[in-house]
Amino acid sequence: MNKLLIVGTVAFDAIETPFGQTDKILGGAATYISLSASQFGVKSGIVSVVGGDFPKEYLDKLNAKNISTEGIEVIEDGKTFFWKGVYHNDLNSRDTLITDLNVLADFNPVVPQEFKDADFLMLGNLHPAVQMAVINQIPVRPKLVALDTMNFWMDNTLDELMEVIAKIDVITINDEEARQLSGEYSLVKAAQKIHKMGPKFVVIKKGEHGALLFNNGDVFFAPALPLEEVFDPTGAGDTFAGGFIGHIAKSGDISFDNMKRAVISGSNLASFCVEKFGTERMENLSEDEIQKRLLQFKLLTQFDIELS
Repeated sequence: MNKLLIVGTVAFDAIETPFGQTDKILGGAATYISLSASQFGVKSGIVSVVGGDFPKEYLDKLNAKNISTEGIEVIEDGKTFFWKGVYHNDLNSRDTLITDLNVLADFNPVVPQEFKDADFLMLGNLHPAVQMAVINQIPVRPKLVALDTMNFWMDNTLDELMEVIAKIDVITINDEEARQLSGEYSLVKAAQKIHKMGPKFVVIKKGEHGALLFNNGDVFFAPALPLEEVFDPTGAGDTFAGGFIGHIAKSGDISFDNMKRAVISGSNLASFCVEKFGTERMENLSEDEIQKRLLQFKLLTQFDIELS
């Protein structure tokens, strides 16, 4: 069985959408990525940090999904990273009300010995210095290194981010971030420029409008499944990343054709994530539900046409 190492935040979120609001609930990039990847039965481990206020039952939930929490450092006298935000009516935009870094501010990651030979590495959205510190602790380069990042790091730590981007195989970012990183409005041109920075594969997420995969002139588009109800988009991008890397880790195949299937797998799982607040939907997802929705994706995109 291939090993997957996931780096990112394990956190508390407080969310308000037009459909309701929550108090502090389980969140964080690494949490969503790992829960999504766990659907593929891979052995995964998280590198992160939490405070003494983080409930043990949350760690137990992850362990129950075959997700190792050995690499999650617990700072007993510290507080866990906390984010609070409110979404607008269209759910495509949000306002951040609170960002408390807490123990994350001085986080020095330590990769557990068990995962120093990880076959696949997923660098979740986090400070590039932390991502680089993890890369430097792995003696033999994994078969595939994927990175998810955001415009905050482009604005504030661009030089460090570029050093990380030069060492990865896959980058997953949204369309706005792709344009900012490349300086190009056309997403095709943006992907071409980002390729030259290091990544062989560029995945550009477009939210409810699907995702694009680029690789050396080849392009693939996956739609987002039209949903009757969307309650909370928090974590959808991380869930996509988890489904993407989880599919690849299970198969061990890093070809462009398999990347296409990985994009569909990521989009499929992200469509579940948005149906409930926080991680609730991902915690209780069945294989039967996943397969039925994969069939919906197939029917959505499959057609026959005569070419003259």
